[in-house]
Amino acid sequence: MTGRPVRSIAFLLFPGVTQLDLTGPAQVLSRLPGAKIDLLWHDLTPVPTDAGFSILPTARLADLTDPDLVCIPGGMGVTDVINDTNALNWVRGAGHQAAWVTSVCTGALVLGAAGLLNGYRATTHWAWRDYLPLFGAEAIAARTVFDRNRVTGGGVTAGIDFALALVAKLAGDATARTIQLALEYDPAPPLNAGSPDTAGPEIVAAYQDRANRIAPDRADRLKAAAARLGF
Repeated sequence: MTGRPVRSIAFLLFPGVTQLDLTGPAQVLSRLPGAKIDLLWHDLTPVPTDAGFSILPTARLADLTDPDLVCIPGGMGVTDVINDTNALNWVRGAGHQAAWVTSVCTGALVLGAAGLLNGYRATTHWAWRDYLPLFGAEAIAARTVFDRNRVTGGGVTAGIDFALALVAKLAGDATARTIQLALEYDPAPPLNAGSPDTAGPEIVAAYQDRANRIAPDRADRLKAAAARLGF
């Protein structure tokens, strides 16, 4: 199945999405030869992101049910998606027939809630990684994890790494390297705080406190979603 050419790439676009989870890999994958990107939601009205601006969908969920590659970005809105029957049914249906089933950041939890990660190795944002086993997945601390036709990326900026790795798999290293050069993706962060290990306990605690205030019920909602799947 993974030998199928990737022509149609569908990103789920939902309220509260972390825009870089979507736009980072979309920028990379849009340069995959022969591929077309679509951003899908229930209707074509602007969808608010967590950055304070909105993005326009290009198609409705009902318009594209058989993409070659499905990608689910993350963001605090994932718990609402998990409880949105129509959206989750689309993820489940599209995922079952797609050649590649992928996610960035907490989008992996949507795949999990759709029953698409049971028995697979996967990653997500470090602060949410411990929730993956709720859905039968083996949680891996990595920027990108391949397991058969499931490909998951870590938090936010890891989506660019994920997309380049996926392009290399689909079209070869030379194509991926050319895209990386064109985007001048040559990270040199001014601060060394991109992981819990380097940020230090005070910064980690501050982040977790903020996340808990924004989504105080996330654990309960994820556990309820897992229970619906019988885990």
